[in-house]
Amino acid sequence: MANKSLFTSLKNRLLRADARNEAGGLAYQLPPKHALAQLAATGCFNGTFYASADAQLDELTKLAAQVDDNVFLAKLAVYARKRALMKDMPAALTALLAKRDPQLFRKVFERTVDNGRVLRTLLQMVRSGRFGRKSLSHALQRAFQRWLNGANVEKLLSASIGNDPSLRDVLRLARPTPPDNARRALYGWLTDKPTEKWAPATEVDLPAEVRALSAYRRATNPREQIALLATFRARWDLLADAALSADVWAAIARQMGPQALRMNLNTLVRHGVFQTAQGPELIEYVARRLTDVEDIRRSRQFPYQFLAAYLNAGDDVPRALKNALQQAAEVACGNVPQLPGPVVIGLDVSGSMSSAVTGHRGRGATSKMRCVDVAALFAAAILRRNADSIVVPFDTEAYAARLDPGDTILSLAERLAKYGGGGTNCALPLEHVNRVHRVRKFVGCVLVSDQESWIGAGRQGSTGTMTAWNEFVKNQVRLHGKEFTGPKLVCLDLQPYTTTQAPDRSDVLNVGGFSDAVFDVIAGFFAGDAARFVAEVEKVAL
Repeated sequence: MANKSLFTSLKNRLLRADARNEAGGLAYQLPPKHALAQLAATGCFNGTFYASADAQLDELTKLAAQVDDNVFLAKLAVYARKRALMKDMPAALTALLAKRDPQLFRKVFERTVDNGRVLRTLLQMVRSGRFGRKSLSHALQRAFQRWLNGANVEKLLSASIGNDPSLRDVLRLARPTPPDNARRALYGWLTDKPTEKWAPATEVDLPAEVRALSAYRRATNPREQIALLATFRARWDLLADAALSADVWAAIARQMGPQALRMNLNTLVRHGVFQTAQGPELIEYVARRLTDVEDIRRSRQFPYQFLAAYLNAGDDVPRALKNALQQAAEVACGNVPQLPGPVVIGLDVSGSMSSAVTGHRGRGATSKMRCVDVAALFAAAILRRNADSIVVPFDTEAYAARLDPGDTILSLAERLAKYGGGGTNCALPLEHVNRVHRVRKFVGCVLVSDQESWIGAGRQGSTGTMTAWNEFVKNQVRLHGKEFTGPKLVCLDLQPYTTTQAPDRSDVLNVGGFSDAVFDVIAGFFAGDAARFVAEVEKVAL
C-alpha cells in the first residue's frame, strides 16, 4: 500500500505545520498582513517572555516592508489606536506611513495621534532614528503644527504633562505659527519664555483656564487653593504637584471623572484623602462614581479596566472601594456579548503567561497585570455570560477547575489565575473534552493563550491543537446532527508573536489583542460573521 499519510483524502488531511514558534514548538506562520495586525494589537515595545523590545521593532519593520498595501497600513494604525486601544504601536505605524505615503499619513494623523501622550511618543520615535531620520520631515512638521494650532486649551494643558520629550520640545521643533494672541501667549507660557518674548501678546491674552491654574499654583494656603478649585476645572495631574494639603486633594478628587478615580485610588490614599474629616463621605462618593450603572453601560466599559484597578489597589485602599470595583466589574459583564451556546474555554496558565501583559518596562514601571490575569478574566467573563460553558486551565496538564457560580467576576479570575505555571500544550483543553466530556454539546472553543505551545505534536506533521480540533469537530457534528454547521475555534493571542497553533480557515479564527473590542470580534464569528481579524482592520473607514 502507498504511504497513507501522504495519500490520505483531502477532506481528512491535516495541514502540516510550517514554522517553529518562539518557544521552539511546531506552529503555523501567520500571513504578513495578519502577523502585522497581531503585532499592532498586542505589541507595547517592551520585553516579553520570548521576545525583546528590539525584536518586536525589527519584526514590525520587516512585516511592514512585506505589506505593500499602504491603505491597509493606514487602517491598521487607526484600528490599533481606536479599537485595540494601543498607544505606542499606532505612533510607530504613523511614523512608517509618514515616510511611505504622506497623503494617507495626513488622513490618519489626527485619528491615531489623538492626545498629547501619543504626540510626544511619535516625536520620541522619530528622534530615535529608528524610522529613517532623526528630524521632522516636512509632512510631519506640518501635521504637528496643525495638531498644536487645532488643539483646545484643555488638550494642550494635558499634553504638557510628561517629559522626555516634553510638550516644550514638541513646540520648539514643530515651530507652529500661532493664529492669534491667545495662542501666542499660551505657547509662550507652555515653553517658559519670558513675558516680553510673547509680544505682541501679554499675560492678559492667556486663556482663563491658564490664568486660573497659575493662580492656583501661586496660592500660599490650602483654603485659597480650594476656593480657586471651585471656580475652574482642570485635569487632576495638572493640580497635583502644587496641592498644599489633604483637604486640597479631597477637592481634586471631587473633580476627577470615574476613570481617573478608578486609576488613582492609591494616589488618593497616599495623600491622606480618606483620612480627612470628610473621609467617610468621600469614600461613599468615590464608590458611587465607580459603580454608576448608567455610566458603565453607556460607555461600554468591560471588566478588564476594573480588574487592573483591583490588582493595583494597595492594602490601604478602603475595603468599600475594593468592593465597589468588584461590583462595577459585575455590571461591566453585562457589556460582554453572549454566544449562541456553551463553549470550551481553554485557559493557558503556563509559565510564560506569568509575564506582564504589556511587557517588562523596568523596575517600578512594569504592569502588575499579567497575561494569565487577562486570560483568566476573559475566561470568567465568557463563562458568566454563557451558561453551561466550561473552563479548562492548562499547562502540561489539564486542570479540573472547581468554580463557585456565586463568586464575583474578579474572584473567579483570581481563582483561575492561580493554576499551573509549567510548560505549554495548547491541545490539552480539546483533548480533555474529547475524553471527559465527549457526550456534551458545544458550539466551539475559545483558546486564550500566548500560543507558545511546545509540548506534544499532532498527526501528519500538524500541531497537537489541530489534531485534537479535528477530533472535536467530528464528535460535535455527530452529537448535534445534520442541521449543525459545525463548531468554531477562536485562538486569542495576548502577545506580539507571529505564529499560531491553528491556521485560519472557515471554522478557525485567529485574533490578537487584550482590549475589550476582542469580545465583539469573537461574538461576531460565532454568530456566523465570516470576517477575519484582517477583515476587521480593513473595515476601518479612512
